[in-house]
Amino acid sequence: MGALNQTRVTEFVFLGLTDNWVLEILFFIPFTVTYVLTLLGNAIIVVTIVFSPRLHTPMYFFLSNLSFIDICHSSVTVPKMLEGLLLERKTISFDNCIAQLFFLHLFACAEIFLLTIMAYDRYVAICIPLHYPTVMNMKVCVQLVVALWVGGTIHSLVQTFLTIRLPYCGPNVIDSYFCDVPPVIKLACTDTYLTGILIVSNSGTISLTCFLALVTSYTVILFSLRKQSAEGRRKALSTCSSHFMVVALFFGPCIFIYTRPDTSFSIDKVVSVFYTVVTPLLNPLIYTLRNEEVKNAMKHLRQRRICS
Repeated sequence: MGALNQTRVTEFVFLGLTDNWVLEILFFIPFTVTYVLTLLGNAIIVVTIVFSPRLHTPMYFFLSNLSFIDICHSSVTVPKMLEGLLLERKTISFDNCIAQLFFLHLFACAEIFLLTIMAYDRYVAICIPLHYPTVMNMKVCVQLVVALWVGGTIHSLVQTFLTIRLPYCGPNVIDSYFCDVPPVIKLACTDTYLTGILIVSNSGTISLTCFLALVTSYTVILFSLRKQSAEGRRKALSTCSSHFMVVALFFGPCIFIYTRPDTSFSIDKVVSVFYTVVTPLLNPLIYTLRNEEVKNAMKHLRQRRICS
C-alpha cells in the first residue's frame, strides 16, 4: 500500500508512432481501414460459424472464439492509437492506462492459450481420429475455453499487480502508442530490475512453453501424415498450414517483445503495430482464403439471406 500511496502521476503522455505529424496523418487512413476490416472480417467469421450447422464442430468453435478474441485484442489499442494520430498531445489517464494494460494481456494470453488448444485439437483429429468424438466433445471444448479465460485473467492480474504496485512520481512520457508493462515500469521511481525479471519470467514462460507445445504438436502431425491417403494429407496440410501461419505471425512478435531483458529497440514499435493491428486482420483472411468449408458456408448464408 505504501507504493500505491506514493503514486503522483495522474496521466501518461504517449510519444506515438512518430514525431512527424504529416506521417501520422498519412497513417490514420490505412490504420482506420485496417481496423474496420478487422472488425468486419472477424465478425463475419463468428456469424458464419454460429449460423451454419455444418460448422458446429470443435475446430470451428475454437475458430469463432479466436475471431472474437481478435476483435477484442485490436479494440484495446487501435482506437486509442487512431485518436493519437489526430492529436498533437496524446494522453491517457493513469487508471485508463492500467485498464488498457490489463485487457491487452488478458486477450493476448487468451489467444496464446487458444492457439495451443487449436493445435491439440488438430493433433487429436489427425493422429487419433477414432477417439476424436470422445476426446474433443463439446463439453470438453467449453471447459477448455473457460480454462483459457481463467488462465488469461490470472496472467493479466499478475502483470497488472506487478506494474501498479510501483511508485510513479514522474516522468510520465511513454515511448509507445499504448500502455504495456515494459514501457510503463520504466517510468517507476524505484529500481525495477526484480520486477522486470518477474514480468519477463511470467510472460516469457507462457509464450515459449505454448510455442514449443505448438511446434511439437505440428511436428507429430507432419510425421503421422505419412500414413494418410493423398486426399487426407492434402486436407490436413491445408488446415494445419493455416493454423501454423497464424501461430508464427502472433508468437513471433510476442516472443520478441516479452522474453528478453529490460531493453528496447527502435524496431519495437513496428513489431507492436504488427501484432496489435495487422495480425488480427490476417487471421480471418488466412482462415477464409484457405478454408473451403468456411467459404461455402458464407456463400450459403448469403444466398439464404437473398432468398429470404
